Amino acid sequence: MSALPALFLFADGVGKLVKPAPVVEGTVQLGYPESVLVGLGIVLLACTVLYVIPRTAVFGAILLTGYLGGAIATHVRVGSPLFSHILFPVYLAVLLWGGLYLRDERLRALVPLRR
Repeated sequence: MSALPALFLFADGVGKLVKPAPVVEGTVQLGYPESVLVGLGIVLLACTVLYVIPRTAVFGAILLTGYLGGAIATHVRVGSPLFSHILFPVYLAVLLWGGLYLRDERLRALVPLRR
């Protein structure tokens, strides 16, 4: 469950560093200049790496949640469709935290779902 969002975010981060035409066009359409792509890619890759390392996974999930919140705000600002664009980062966050909950006993102890 953790692998799917981690792989997607890793690929997205690499895409921001490599800057293929569709990534650049999408970024510009969202109202950001091309010059922010490398910085966003580095931040995204760093947060994703922190997420996949067991010792720093909770910190990485918190950082990625903030990053995904920015993506939600961006899509709301430009009037993107709700279910396919605005809520997509929410779907990723649910997978991130759900996978982390299943794999990290510390998180399960902190937030028990059963009594």
